[in-house]
Formats: sequence, C-alpha cells, structure tokens
Amino acid sequence: MSTMSPIKSKRELEAMKKYFLEKKEIRNYTLFCVGINTALRISDILKLRWKDVYDFGSCSFRKHLQIKEQKTDKRNQIFLNNATIRALKKLLTYLKKSGISIDKNSYIFTGRKNPDKPLSRSQAYRIINRAAKELKIEGNIGCHSLRKTFGYFAARSGISAIMLMSIYNHSSFSITKRYLGIEQDERDGVFMQIAL
Repeated sequence: MSTMSPIKSKRELEAMKKYFLEKKEIRNYTLFCVGINTALRISDILKLRWKDVYDFGSCSFRKHLQIKEQKTDKRNQIFLNNATIRALKKLLTYLKKSGISIDKNSYIFTGRKNPDKPLSRSQAYRIINRAAKELKIEGNIGCHSLRKTFGYFAARSGISAIMLMSIYNHSSFSITKRYLGIEQDERDGVFMQIAL
C-alpha cells in the first residue's frame, strides 16, 4: 500500500466539503469533517456510535470523545471542536428529517445496504479518494490523509511535534515526523527564513 498524502490547502479542504454537500452526501461530508478534526484512524471513526458523541439524556453533544484505539489498544480522549460538532449536528438533523431512527447504539457512519453495520474501510476509502480525484487534488488521497491533514495544519499553526505525538498516541517521534508531510521546498523555506 502506498503512503497517503495530507491535503495541504485550506481551499482544497473547503472544496471537498462543498463537493459532498452539493451532492447531498451528508454522511460523507461528516465523515470527512470528523476525520480532519479529530486525527483518529479511519478504523476508530467507523466504529463510533452516537452515544460516543451525543448525550441522549441531556440532548446535547459531548465535549470529549473517549475511545480505546483499535490499532494500539490505548485509551484516548479527543476534544470535539465546533467544526466536528457542526458536522455531526448536520448529519443527525439529516437522518431525523429522512425518517431514520437513531438510538444511542446506532453507528454514526453506516453503509447504505445495511444500516445496522458501520461503513466498511474500503468504501470509506473509495468515498474520499473519488472526491479527491474529481476535484483534482494532488497526492495519494485516502482515509489516512484525513489524519495526516490534521497534523499538517496543526504543525503549520505552531503546535509542537511533541504535542502532536501525544495527540496521535504515537510511541515514537519518528512515526509522528512521517505524518507531518514536510517536503523539501518547505525545508528550504526554513533555511531561507533563518538567514543569520
């Protein structure tokens, strides 16, 4: 399997969101938004249930998502930012208007053929990859691109690599470095900027 690329342009991120919304693919829009805003692996996103993000007792979205990561078996707590909650609200509203019943144990991202099961990883990949290809976004774009995109923009905004290592729940710094997608022209820019 080839290495996935982050999406490095906010314009392209907005184009992806618009692409899904214009096609009325609210589930796919929400999947994309959750992916780029939580830094979770696709396997962890697809197993999310509504009770993980929504408190049915108070009828409100939770502030944090508590998960046990499938790949590492480590516990992680993720803050649900406003962009994530907006996307989840949009999906919840859409499902209710469509007459689809939701309970706390319902998966958030379900397949169309079997609404009691989560979307498959291969289908999630096809959704993200198809949109990127149609929008002519450069790079090898797939599900892991969402996780890498979070790190790319966090690093560009000044978040330390050590903090990103903690967010990603990585066991070594070398793994985190690969996620940041730093290219030679960006490295060259540092040397141009630090002209002592």
